[in-house]
Amino acid sequence: MRFTSNAAVHLAACLAIVALSLTGCNNSAAGNSGASAPARSGKSFELLNVSYDPTRELWKQLNEQFIAQYKQQTGHDVTIKQSHGGSSSQARAVIDGLEADVVTLAMVTDTEAVQKSGLIAADWSTRLPNGSLPYSSTIVFVVRKDNPKGVKDWNDLIKPDVQVITPNPKTSGNGKLSFLGAWGSVRLRGGSDEDALKLVTELYKHVPVLDSGARAATTTFAQKNIGDVHLTWENEAHLEVHESNGALEIVYPPISILAEPRVAWVDKNVEHKGTAEVAKAYLEFLYTEDAQRTIGRNFYRPSKAEILAEFREQFPTLQMFSIKELASDWAEADKRFFAEGAVFDSIYTKP
Repeated sequence: MRFTSNAAVHLAACLAIVALSLTGCNNSAAGNSGASAPARSGKSFELLNVSYDPTRELWKQLNEQFIAQYKQQTGHDVTIKQSHGGSSSQARAVIDGLEADVVTLAMVTDTEAVQKSGLIAADWSTRLPNGSLPYSSTIVFVVRKDNPKGVKDWNDLIKPDVQVITPNPKTSGNGKLSFLGAWGSVRLRGGSDEDALKLVTELYKHVPVLDSGARAATTTFAQKNIGDVHLTWENEAHLEVHESNGALEIVYPPISILAEPRVAWVDKNVEHKGTAEVAKAYLEFLYTEDAQRTIGRNFYRPSKAEILAEFREQFPTLQMFSIKELASDWAEADKRFFAEGAVFDSIYTKP
């Protein structure tokens, strides 16, 4: 009878502990923030991450890491779905009703467009470390083996026999950054706006097709073998060259633009779907050492200086300029260069 009595007491104690857990009394993960940790009740969540074109491989790895970590920490299951395309097109899809839990877009102006639609809180960029910027990147060149056209700098893109592949700056972050990389290569080395306009006007005469996004442009260049040089994200260039089995090479121009893809959870959607806590945890995870190393291994530049230093050898030195060297901010740059009737519209004539 002693054994039966002790077993009953033990069972009652266990049930009490379970009851406390289910009522959310376990706050051990709350830290100093005052927020309660998620209850270990084995819930299931589904997130939709709406991102830009060439991040598929990165997010596949990060998602697997986060799902495993979140399960271990909370007992909850998470499924993460991805949507990829030209950054501006992706922003428009979210505004039009695509129920993203998080947006991880190429351009801050695209995230701002979602915010201005009322879906994201106005203070979104201050809610995560480093201005909600978990990594940075730049635009580089991919050329055919042995660089037969001798493309080394932005001016080489307008040689008479050179064809350039770059996506449409009206729909693609890659396209905007490539345009501004060319423009800034003139202005940051002492040239005038007139000189910059002359370069980009001639450059787009060498572009046989404008794809809507970065990955489509990669397909045009690497698989369809159209063009002599591809202007693309640094990470996309490494993937493209790796998959070419020696047929392609990367060229780092002496100067290029700093790309800053920021991230945010979509307040209205996560409140409606009940995914606010897990969406926030997902984006906070990006700043952990494990995630930062995954970012570096995929040839994005980690925001943590100590992690970036671990990958320094894979990131050749080049001068990178910010958008503030060309405009007061990205909103002004968009209005000046890419709005209806702005600079790009004035120079581009479809082939």
